[in-house]
Amino acid sequence: MPMIDATQPDAQPANKVQATDVLLLAMATLLEQRDTQTHQHLLRVHAYVGVLAQALQSHPRWLALLTPDDIRHLLASVWVYDMGTLSVPERVLLKPGVYTPDERRAMQAHTVRGFAALQQSEKTMLYSDHALRVAKEVTLSHHEHWDGQGYPQGLQGTSIPPSARIMAVADAYDAMVSSKVYKTTLTHEQALSQLRQERGVQFDPDVVDAFINQGHAMRLIAQRLADTEQDLQRKMEFLDDALAEPPVA
Repeated sequence: MPMIDATQPDAQPANKVQATDVLLLAMATLLEQRDTQTHQHLLRVHAYVGVLAQALQSHPRWLALLTPDDIRHLLASVWVYDMGTLSVPERVLLKPGVYTPDERRAMQAHTVRGFAALQQSEKTMLYSDHALRVAKEVTLSHHEHWDGQGYPQGLQGTSIPPSARIMAVADAYDAMVSSKVYKTTLTHEQALSQLRQERGVQFDPDVVDAFINQGHAMRLIAQRLADTEQDLQRKMEFLDDALAEPPVA
């Protein structure tokens, strides 16, 4: 398998891109318009996941867990892993403050609903394969914690699918270092420190170690695919419109 160059636009070779990848990215771009994230978030996470997966591929405990097919399917799953947020009301999804218990439950349900949508599609189309299995794993389990305190199932340790363990670290890092509307960001070094603190708590120790070992590549990805001022301004305008009180009739 070709090595991934973190300085290039994609975390997979260009000749591997297919029409389905383009269609999935288009759908995911529309999905991100309802969130506080920008389109660049998906591209960054896709690149982080690619670097992480290849770094872990040579680890003795991961040899059988990350075949070339596994990595390809995991990369494709990046575009849909948060699809369940389409079911979350905008008043909850876009809320800048602390969630109430009911709002938190509504937000956490996005994992189950995204999984259910994929599962229902399989049944309707009478089709299932390895790629869809990975997509379901990532969609359902990317908020599970290594210590069992995550959601929706409270899975612990290696009972969490490997794909979801990788996605969890990549997604968390991006949430920490990328520019956010209504939120402060951390430096690369501060984010790595946070990952170290959550090693063996929220995150798989192997995945955290691999991420830190590839820290230079991750920093380059974050810089190359950083949100522009125009990206953030457009997102701010969208959020202001979405959160605005409706006019009184």
